[in-house]
Formats: sequence, C-alpha cells, structure tokens
Amino acid sequence: MPSNDSAEVIRQCLQVLDSITSDSSVPRNIRRSVNEIMDILINESEPLFLRAASSISILEDISNDPNLPLHTRTLIWNLSSQLETIPVDE
Repeated sequence: MPSNDSAEVIRQCLQVLDSITSDSSVPRNIRRSVNEIMDILINESEPLFLRAASSISILEDISNDPNLPLHTRTLIWNLSSQLETIPVDE
C-alpha cells in the first residue's frame, strides 16, 4: 500500500496530466503519450515505484519533442521531479 505522501504525489500528477490532455495547444501525439502515463499511474496491479519509473521514461521522451509547447515542457519537467520522489520500496 503506498504511503499517503506517494498517493498525494500521484493524485497531483494525475491532475496536471489531465490538464495537459485538455490543452488544445499540445500536439495530439503528446496528449496520447500523456494518456498512456495516466493509465500506467492508475494501474494498481503494478508496484508504485515501477509505475513512476515507467512514467518518468515516457515523460523524458515527451520532453525532447520539438513540437512541445514551452509551458507544457515545464509542466513535464515538474512531473518528472515529483515522480522521482516516490521511494523504490513502495
């Protein structure tokens, strides 16, 4: 069972990811990847640290996309930083 802190990190990340998928200035391929991250984070059959690591990997790929709007790139870097705070033992 994830700690309350980790659960809160996931909840906040999901809110930001949801706002990115609603942003029409974000290219469709990036919104698709963001939806994939949301699905990963919601999937409780996987350990939390594994879901965070998979999400970070996708976020790194997204952040290198030249079509990514600057404000979204900043959100993605913040999301990665947040997910990196989840301990490996959860």
